[in-house]
Amino acid sequence: MKVRIAIDAMGGDFAPAVCVQGAQLALREISDIEIYLVGRSSEISPLIKGREGIHIIDAKEVIAMDEAPALSVRRKKDSSINKAIKMLKEREADVFISAGNTGAVVCAATMILRTLPKVERPGIAIMFPTVKGFSLMIDVGANIDPKPLHLFQYGLMGAAYAELILDKQNPSLGLLNIGEEESKGTEFMKSVNTLLKEGASNYIGNIEGRDIFFGKCDVIIADGFVGNVALKVSESVAMAIAELLKERIKEGVLSRLGALLMLPVLKRLKQDMDYAEHGGAPLLGIDGNIIICHGSSSSKAIKNSIKVAKEMVELGLREKIRDKIVLV
Repeated sequence: MKVRIAIDAMGGDFAPAVCVQGAQLALREISDIEIYLVGRSSEISPLIKGREGIHIIDAKEVIAMDEAPALSVRRKKDSSINKAIKMLKEREADVFISAGNTGAVVCAATMILRTLPKVERPGIAIMFPTVKGFSLMIDVGANIDPKPLHLFQYGLMGAAYAELILDKQNPSLGLLNIGEEESKGTEFMKSVNTLLKEGASNYIGNIEGRDIFFGKCDVIIADGFVGNVALKVSESVAMAIAELLKERIKEGVLSRLGALLMLPVLKRLKQDMDYAEHGGAPLLGIDGNIIICHGSSSSKAIKNSIKVAKEMVELGLREKIRDKIVLV
């Protein structure tokens, strides 16, 4: 049976072109999928070459990246985000992908689909490359004013994702804090630490920012504000290092020769660090399968998000998370 994937064709800095291109790449490389491009048909149709496997769902309104999430979701009922999420609710699609306004996606998903039983707030999870493989960080921007219970639930949901998608057995959990000692951090962080110690057998305690890329734990728990800052700083550092390498390589013949010899290693490193290689970030805790992509996503990133989306549906991630939370 084909996995039905709804894509916000108007979402992102380069939409709808990259959304159409990513969908067509996916159809050539991934089997058993059906794609629904949701957005302004007048802008989408001219970009499509061959229609097999692609359907256009017309949505006349667009929620811009800088619009207030809650207000725009309520006012723009015929937006691509609202319409695609309603497709999930009505079981007309199995999963939704968007590179558009993250706040609007989270808001619309919470209002239309609701959260899973017992889950109070959804969280965005993203993979970080480390010296030991990959770790998952949750939350990186869905909830910037959480309660301790929300972070405890992020740990459980992140563990379910790491088990299924990253194939990590009994994944370890760590709380991103300003120090490893239990006495460190705000009263809020101390409360989260207590909840995790009492309710998560695989919790290893606090970790610091310097531990993230050394793979100290499989799942890094953070509130949305701190997690988003950590994500953006990491992206900036990766881009800055790439630019510095380019400049240093130009400094002499030996530098150029060394770079040539290192080219295979540098290519693999770039691949590990490139968000486009790993697809988007799942919005965990919602009663539906949703993937949020980077606003500057390329067609390659959209294609890889479609791959991850199909895997999420086939592995029953939503159901696994629901079962894990209900047991607590």
